Amino acid sequence: MTFLLLAATGFGTRALARQKLNTGIATLAGCVAIFSGYALFTAYERSAYAELTGGFWVPILLLLILGNPGGTQPTTPVKLVRQTLDGSTLPLTVVVAGTWLSNAPLGVMVTYLLIGVALTVAMLAKSWAPVLRAAVAIGLGLGLSAFFLVPAAWERRWVAIRQAIDDPGLRIENSWLFARHPDPALELHDIELIRVSIIAVTMVALALICLAVSRWRRTLPADRAWWVPLGMVPVVVLLLQLPLSDRIWKALPELQFLQFPWRWLVVLEAPMAIFFAGSVWAESRWKRAVVYFVCGVAFLSGAAVAGISLFQGCDSEDAVGGMLDDYNAGTGFEGTDEYAPVDADNSMVATDLPFACLVLDPAIVLGRGDPASTPDWSADQGTCDATYPRIDEGRRASPEHMRLVAATPHAGYLVLRLRAYPAWKVSINGRDTGRIPSRQDGLIAVQVPMGRVDLAVDWTTTTDVLIGRLISGLALVLVTGLWMVEYRRFRPRLS
Repeated sequence: MTFLLLAATGFGTRALARQKLNTGIATLAGCVAIFSGYALFTAYERSAYAELTGGFWVPILLLLILGNPGGTQPTTPVKLVRQTLDGSTLPLTVVVAGTWLSNAPLGVMVTYLLIGVALTVAMLAKSWAPVLRAAVAIGLGLGLSAFFLVPAAWERRWVAIRQAIDDPGLRIENSWLFARHPDPALELHDIELIRVSIIAVTMVALALICLAVSRWRRTLPADRAWWVPLGMVPVVVLLLQLPLSDRIWKALPELQFLQFPWRWLVVLEAPMAIFFAGSVWAESRWKRAVVYFVCGVAFLSGAAVAGISLFQGCDSEDAVGGMLDDYNAGTGFEGTDEYAPVDADNSMVATDLPFACLVLDPAIVLGRGDPASTPDWSADQGTCDATYPRIDEGRRASPEHMRLVAATPHAGYLVLRLRAYPAWKVSINGRDTGRIPSRQDGLIAVQVPMGRVDLAVDWTTTTDVLIGRLISGLALVLVTGLWMVEYRRFRPRLS
């Protein structure tokens, strides 16, 4: 997966560079993007596969919005529409949808990047076509991904989502370049921040220096509407790493959920690679051979350094084998704090819990252990009067549809190993349970009578999901119409 995503980063950057530069420079730029500091940091240290997709989504987006700036301002609305729907609007729509479906923080960055680049191109080209093209692409792209975005936005009220940005280590203001903090809890955070700050400063400085050299050597095209937007990327990325951008982070919607300013380095990979390739490119064959050799050594050295200094090893329980063992044993995993039910404490959820635990008090604490670690549950603790497994046979046995049949020795509550989210529909003997008592650990507690209990738990399709699907369906209809318009206009050219 890492290889494929990095290879796609190289091909995407090469395609962007090939739009205005020769094949040699474009190919070198693609290689530089693969071995850029942030690409290696993301691959080796973070293994953030979803964010690695930005390596190819970003250059493709830039290729589409920079490919045809629109020329002079059309004199009539009809000409403006024709200039806007130039054949790139549909693929640009797909890119916007693809980024949001790949990674939500990446979707935020790419949306703002598209807006900024479109406005810049529009001013340089003196045409509103790039802005309209970007607006259509953003609108339809968000529409196509609405089946994910609408539930994601609406269901944030089900969980403690603020913990994703309220934790000191996840606050934007604690991750400015080379920031240091006296708080011992931020010690590891600051060590990591120093590493990525060095990468950020190196990439920004390299991009700006190579841009100046490329302009001096005249290896960049004369088309200012192409290279100026690319040249603004390192400037803006640097600004967003500094405390003076604090108001921007707080003013623009969803920007704080990026958590770390250095995440913007993903949009810098392609421009930096292009400027670097343009600055070192040589016309003579032997000079190019020297460039290839030096770059090859630098690439291999960078990968080796990243593999040694950035690679994060796994403890045995965090490796794939250990995780599969825990999954098959049914012990469960510690949850992520921001996805816990509102007012629930993840640290209270005990490991090794049975599927259902019969208790008299719905608020009883299950599991014991060190208060500083996740508690463990065992039968000899006596916190459960009886335990019951779920029925795994039959067509309804799935993570979204579960069933339990039991004979309870007394009336009480069944505490299920499920978090209490509104989409769960719980019924006892064919009747809805109604209001569910709240617990500190956020688990579902269901009141049951003495005797036979037939419990069914089903994950339902809520209204927000239906609305998201409807919007995506309508957007798909509009995208089909857009395809017909652009395909008919450019079919002779493509054939």
